[in-house]
Amino acid sequence: MKNLKIYIKAALKWFFILLIVPVFIFYSFIALIGNKDAAFQTTTQYLSLIPGKIGNYFRAAFLKMACPNTSDDIAVSFMTIFSHVDTSIRENTYIGPQCNIGKCDIGRDCLFGSGVHILSGKNQHDFSDIDTPIKDQGGQYTKISIGKDSWLGNNAVIMANIGKHCVIAAGSVVTKDIPDYSIAAGNPAKVIKDRPAS
Repeated sequence: MKNLKIYIKAALKWFFILLIVPVFIFYSFIALIGNKDAAFQTTTQYLSLIPGKIGNYFRAAFLKMACPNTSDDIAVSFMTIFSHVDTSIRENTYIGPQCNIGKCDIGRDCLFGSGVHILSGKNQHDFSDIDTPIKDQGGQYTKISIGKDSWLGNNAVIMANIGKHCVIAAGSVVTKDIPDYSIAAGNPAKVIKDRPAS
């Protein structure tokens, strides 16, 4: 019975990969003539509106095709959007509803609560020139790393790297790198406890 479920799941993944091919071709065409990240954002916004398991399969299939080193064995929930195609998601990772995922590398077996925001670093916007609107000053994007088997609680805001086997409390704002095996909480987030390393 277990083997049958594995075969059915594998067949469903391939079925949805075939279904998503026209969407991926359209995305690739738009990316060629315009901005690749803008095309990626638009596509993930549309796909985020498909509810339930069907939506999960569509999003996993598209992300596997569009993003480097991304597994199709992931779950990306309703209303979760992505802003940069330079994002990788490893296998057995769950991303909850209404998340906003920037430029990042997410390890395997991670768990994100709802409303998690991963910014593309903490220098996305420059605001040093008082005479120029902030939106026109540009900024710098940094690829954030989330280590394997880490749990990010609801509404956490991540602007720095998270080590492996970490727990980030709900509502925390991470502005500095969090080492492996840490439990962190607060705004700004601080390590409050260590998890036992195996």
